[in-house]
Amino acid sequence: MKAEKYLSITSEIADAISYNHPVVALESTILSHGMPYPENLEFSKRVEAVVRARGAVPATTAIIDGKLKVGLSDDELEKMCVGTDVGKLSRRDIAVYVAAGKTGATTVASTMIIAKMAGIKVFSTGGIGGVHRGGESSFDISADLEELSGTQVAVVCAGAKSILDIGLTLEYLETAGVPVIGYQTNYFPAFYSRKSGFEVDFNAETPYQIADIINTQWTLGLKGGIVVANPIPEEFELDQTAVERAIESALAMAKKDSVTGKRITPYLLARIKEITGGESFASNLQLAYNNADLAARISGELVSISKKRYENSL
Repeated sequence: MKAEKYLSITSEIADAISYNHPVVALESTILSHGMPYPENLEFSKRVEAVVRARGAVPATTAIIDGKLKVGLSDDELEKMCVGTDVGKLSRRDIAVYVAAGKTGATTVASTMIIAKMAGIKVFSTGGIGGVHRGGESSFDISADLEELSGTQVAVVCAGAKSILDIGLTLEYLETAGVPVIGYQTNYFPAFYSRKSGFEVDFNAETPYQIADIINTQWTLGLKGGIVVANPIPEEFELDQTAVERAIESALAMAKKDSVTGKRITPYLLARIKEITGGESFASNLQLAYNNADLAARISGELVSISKKRYENSL
């Protein structure tokens, strides 16, 4: 019994994969658990349009009625955005939801798994999960990091979410052997901020350079994913001091309300949105569009490299 029997891929995406056209995977947790309706529906359509504008095909993922969905219809997007009885799924949840015929939104980890099954090499998200503050004692570490250590998908992001311990997150990625490539930057971004104070492993100046590294990594047979750290556009960057104050307030609220586990990230982001008067939400949208644009360009360059390699083999 093969995993492919559980996959439901739209004909457009299946054709693009088959004919080696650029494809970019997109998650659905940001829709079901990160934004209110109907703003999330508007976002989903715009982020897909950003991918298409660069000549790539968007592939929003989800689990709907027990099927691993790669590409969603308008009705399915609506269902994910309304968010009634939609779970938040990481690796450990996938088999349960598939077996039970349930519906859930994909996180970074579960999107990577589905993208790999479908043959999609590039995935765009807002920010990756990581080691939470105090993680050295709580062991609250996102499954995203473990997935990056073993699943061959390149993840384009605006760094790690600011609510995390970025230093420990980067230490984890280093131990796991996951390359962290900065796009036109020497510094790892911190979601709302262009610089976290920590450096990236490599600075790539062009999407082609990033695609070349990705292609070389997997051609060499090295396992695991790659983090492409793409700083938020400067005009949408928030003041780092103000963001840190908002995070500290949100963390105090979470402790008071006994919020832990998979509920903590959406809870903190919602509180930060309230504290910043919506500025963090607006920045979140812009960094997501920026990541989708870069992911589509990298996917296009990967296709070009693949075609050149094929032509040289003739």
